[in-house]
Amino acid sequence: MSKKSSPATVQIEPVDPENLKPEDNRSNSRGSGRTASVTLVVDGMSCASCASSVETTLAATEGVESASVNFAAEKVTIRYDVTQVRLPQLKQRVQSVGYRLLDADEHSGEDSDLLKVHSARRRLITAAVLAALVMSLMTIHMFVLAVPGYLGIVAALGAPVVFWVGRHVHIAAFKALRSGRPNMDVLVSLGSLPPFIVGLAGFFIPVQTFIEMATSIMTFHLIGKYLEVRAKGRASQAIRKLVQMGAKTATILVNDEELEVDVKELAVGDLMLVRPGEKIPTDGVVVSGESFIDESMATGEPLPVQKSEGAEVIGATINGNGVLRIRVARVGKDTFLSQVIKMVEECQGTKVPIQEFADRVTGYFVPVILLLTALTFVSFNLFPGFHRSIMEWGATFLPWVNPHLTPLTLAFITATAVLVIACPCALGLGTPTALMVGSGIGAEKGILIRNGEAVQTLKDIRVVAFDKTGTLTVGRPTVTDIDAYEGVDQRELLRLAASLENASEHPLARAVVEAAGRHQAVLSEPRDFEALTGKGIRGTVDGHAVLVGSRALLAAHQVQTDVVEDQLRALEDQAKTAMLVTRNGTIIGILAVSDPIKQDSAQAVAELERMGIRTAMITGDNERTARAIAERVGISEILAGVLPEGKVDEVRRLQQQYGMIAMVGDGINDAPALKQANVGIAIGTGTDIAIEAADVTLVRGELSALVTAINLSRAIFRKIKENYFWAWAYNAAAIPIAMLGLLHPMIGAAAMSVSSLNVVYNSLRLKRVPVEPRYASGGA
Repeated sequence: MSKKSSPATVQIEPVDPENLKPEDNRSNSRGSGRTASVTLVVDGMSCASCASSVETTLAATEGVESASVNFAAEKVTIRYDVTQVRLPQLKQRVQSVGYRLLDADEHSGEDSDLLKVHSARRRLITAAVLAALVMSLMTIHMFVLAVPGYLGIVAALGAPVVFWVGRHVHIAAFKALRSGRPNMDVLVSLGSLPPFIVGLAGFFIPVQTFIEMATSIMTFHLIGKYLEVRAKGRASQAIRKLVQMGAKTATILVNDEELEVDVKELAVGDLMLVRPGEKIPTDGVVVSGESFIDESMATGEPLPVQKSEGAEVIGATINGNGVLRIRVARVGKDTFLSQVIKMVEECQGTKVPIQEFADRVTGYFVPVILLLTALTFVSFNLFPGFHRSIMEWGATFLPWVNPHLTPLTLAFITATAVLVIACPCALGLGTPTALMVGSGIGAEKGILIRNGEAVQTLKDIRVVAFDKTGTLTVGRPTVTDIDAYEGVDQRELLRLAASLENASEHPLARAVVEAAGRHQAVLSEPRDFEALTGKGIRGTVDGHAVLVGSRALLAAHQVQTDVVEDQLRALEDQAKTAMLVTRNGTIIGILAVSDPIKQDSAQAVAELERMGIRTAMITGDNERTARAIAERVGISEILAGVLPEGKVDEVRRLQQQYGMIAMVGDGINDAPALKQANVGIAIGTGTDIAIEAADVTLVRGELSALVTAINLSRAIFRKIKENYFWAWAYNAAAIPIAMLGLLHPMIGAAAMSVSSLNVVYNSLRLKRVPVEPRYASGGA
């Protein structure tokens, strides 16, 4: 299946029918099955109704499998069948309803955001100055002395605000009405244009002027939009920070001469020279030199990491005190930083399941408000006595309520108030702003969240299942005990075992080979090598039949292990993995391998248990070794002797027993189990991680990051619920009050702006929420 691409990068892949979901099969049954996924910027959206309109238009297009609009990020991710529809046609469809799809060439992230802020600020200043003059004149005219030519002056001052500064609102409203999908701009336009035009009637007939009201409504709208654009820029700054981290130039060595080139010109295999204090231009492997590297931007780890020959380094990290020569390993979109940026963008472009209901409501919101406005206007004219009685009551404590106006005037003012008080934007911003801020916080702490669904699911996890090697343990096993029998010395024992293990890719095999190297054993080339999953290996070394593995391996070859059982149990009780070595059917020794437990494993597991989350360990080790490790770490449930292919079944069994399960593994060997779990979490260090393998990736490789990820998911979801509560509460309270005639339109316009801002700034408050484990932040 194709993955979402960065903006304007279209990925086209043939689809494997076996991997398609039911809905994918439906979509692709009409064509050859060539799908593309693209993320583009949407220009012209002003509220959540606009986002719904773009989404509905694209979803109704033949060949489009899915379309997801992120209103806060102003982006849309489209998945479509290229045999039925092409990108220019999709752009044309969206343009027909009043919006534009832009790619990276037409839209430069930071520059575009700055332009929007500056443009909104210019509009605001112009409108605010003119509106302030209008309101000052109105105050003088009403309470001090009559201003000669008052109507003409306020009309001259207010016209530029309503017709010139606010013209983009009216244009967008016209396009929305023409497409049959009214949005927020329609409400603001109807709340400002008719009052201004009716106010002009005062030149010809004695009627109350509404020009001041129209000017104020448009100004409050522009104030709200300026503050919203600025706040949304702050919410999305995580991506910009990541992009800015990358180095701009690199020094490469060509024929032993230094040459400075643009990072974009680097190619795999180039030799880079990185001096102290410089950024490492791109991912690579150290060829010579030794230094400490600041990897905090990638992993969140505050302490520099020592790197020497053969070590992998991450682009954009900062070299410390040594000079390094680094061979380029990855460039462009394949680099670690590019993958992180892509994953953060993907997360911000997805939706949380709780958002679906709000999206459905938003699609009907503006039409319903228009209907309520019309009913309010009619009701005030048909039942003036009823409404006047309510307003007379309200006038006793609300200074802006005037029940003595004519029914038509009251109807007009009240209908306008209903129009401008309604706020679909708050509903549309609730989830995306919280997700944008939260995913940015995660990236800064080395936690990469793939999608919004993972945020909602992670907070409800009942059990966390850990793979042992590389997750609870460091993942660098070493040989700790070498017991040789039958007249064989330690070097010969290691030589025979390592000659066979040298053909294996298992982590324990590397430990044996390294031990043989330390004992200066000369290895031989094995023949008839065979790896028996979960048991061990067998083969022929220098004409001898050699077995290296567990009791099960020896039992399968009719070799008795009773004579060494006490020694095996003693090693396993120390949380060591014991490997039996036989030569020609005779046990000649035991090699014990230990993988040190990570420093923070016990603390992290204890914190998870304190949070009410049960822990389990899935391992291929025998029961005794697994129990010894589990006791040292504090794991609740042990699933020992599990073969790699059995991990999926164990995860499924845990799901049946407990419900929501998270599986933590290295993201490569555990991929099927990670996919089976409700949330798959890949853990590793730097470039060693397969970022594509899981819903959540912990870059730093420490289990403390898992606790942080769960705390962060809970904090994000809490903010989403808060945002929806305030958005719903605002609309549920404000609209009925406005319909009763107890709210002045100017106050309504201001309240509408505050409602949207409250949601955005509430999301920004996520940055102040403590998400680190209590033991890491100094809590009790």
